[in-house]
Amino acid sequence: MKELENLQVLNVDTKPKLIAEMMDQGDKLASLSYPALKEFFGDFEVFSSEEQLYEEIDDELQFKGFIDVVLKKDDRYIILDWKTCSWGWNARKKNDTMITYQLTLYKHFWAKKHGIDPDKIDTYFALVKRTAKKNNVEIFKVPCGDKKIKNALKLLDTALYNIRKQRFIKNKTSCQSGYGCPLYKTDLCKST
Repeated sequence: MKELENLQVLNVDTKPKLIAEMMDQGDKLASLSYPALKEFFGDFEVFSSEEQLYEEIDDELQFKGFIDVVLKKDDRYIILDWKTCSWGWNARKKNDTMITYQLTLYKHFWAKKHGIDPDKIDTYFALVKRTAKKNNVEIFKVPCGDKKIKNALKLLDTALYNIRKQRFIKNKTSCQSGYGCPLYKTDLCKST
């Protein structure tokens, strides 16, 4: 609620009707989360929640992330990331490399942090569907093997190389004045 008050102080349109709807949906969905985990995974223990990752990438940089929940089931660890959505994700989104690399990097850096064999770690997304009439929680596994970890780390290295060289990808859709880019049509604007 404090965050909403801060937005109101800044005169940001907080859309009170939408907020009320989302608060009602949140109350309903929060009570479904634990039963969905029990149904899907059976017996487990919560190893950690909102666990911070702040692991070294190289001498200058660290990987920062927050893992929603890590479960332990038998001798395996389950990294799970909650995602809210309206009705769910299609197959394309569930398999989108750029989305699933989040869990891939979490797996790599969490294993490094705890000194755990990555082969003992599974990764899952849990969709919490705000507007679905039934099956409001959907849990699905995201495969993250050695090859995918290698590819994700290569992409991370490439991104860091380009950032260090100040080679930034220009998102031309944010250039339009309606999006509020403070550099639009100034001497610093590189879109024109």
